[in-house]
Amino acid sequence: MMNQSIKSNGFSLVEVLVALVILSIALLALAGLMVYATKSNSFAGHMTEATTFAQDKLEELRARSWVNMTPGSDSTKMSTGLDFSRAWSVTTNADGTLRTVTITVNWNDGVSRSITFLSAIAQ
Repeated sequence: MMNQSIKSNGFSLVEVLVALVILSIALLALAGLMVYATKSNSFAGHMTEATTFAQDKLEELRARSWVNMTPGSDSTKMSTGLDFSRAWSVTTNADGTLRTVTITVNWNDGVSRSITFLSAIAQ
């Protein structure tokens, strides 16, 4: 009766340890992905705020009369707590019928970043 095969009713310690190692590697990879996703989401939010800040100034300049379109700069603290600075320049073409507005927004979220808008406004 010694030749009968012994049936196992469970997992061996080695099998459990291998499964835990595989699970640990998968969870570490997932944690790294979560960090990357959080950073990307944060950057997208900052980019959206910078874009809105630039668009607000562009709409304000378009609403002004032709002679009151002047260059300048300002800054603000946005809802995310970051400081955004904005500078705009206004140039007129040779025949005086078209103005080019360039708006640049800068901010620092650990890395110095910038976005620039360029628009042409006809008289």
